[in-house]
Amino acid sequence: MSFFKKLKNDIDFDDEDKIEEVKKEENKKTQKKKMEKKEVPIQKFKKESQDWMKTDGQLAVDVYQTKDFFVVQAPVAGIKPEDLNIFVENDFLIIKGKREKTEEIQEKDYFYQECYWGSFSRKVSLPEDLDSSKIKASLKKGILTVKIPKITQKAKKIIIQEEE
Repeated sequence: MSFFKKLKNDIDFDDEDKIEEVKKEENKKTQKKKMEKKEVPIQKFKKESQDWMKTDGQLAVDVYQTKDFFVVQAPVAGIKPEDLNIFVENDFLIIKGKREKTEEIQEKDYFYQECYWGSFSRKVSLPEDLDSSKIKASLKKGILTVKIPKITQKAKKIIIQEEE
């Protein structure tokens, strides 16, 4: 039994014209919903994703602390140390670099493309108790590790001078 026949039976419509009115109202609502959705062609999404790829990618990082250091680690497989720039600016650690493709593959030949190729950067907020002048960075097995020593506050005894 169709929706409208059920509706007629449940509401006890006696007039077929009223059923037609209900059908027309339902059609209008459906059309209105379709208009509100503003279905976007797939080509527009494809173009937006290509534009996104032209911007800097964001580097994934782990940030943690030890007793003596503030540490930032990031996977940078396939990147040479000379292709990385690491600096501190306004209480931020900034890592920038570029991952180059080793061969040119046409877009139509990809099944998946999840790796980011091109320029990337990451900005990490630093706590105040660090000595950024002693920052050290190392690259081992594709993992970049940046260590910034914490400033240790040692108690200093103050000698009181007696005045006469």
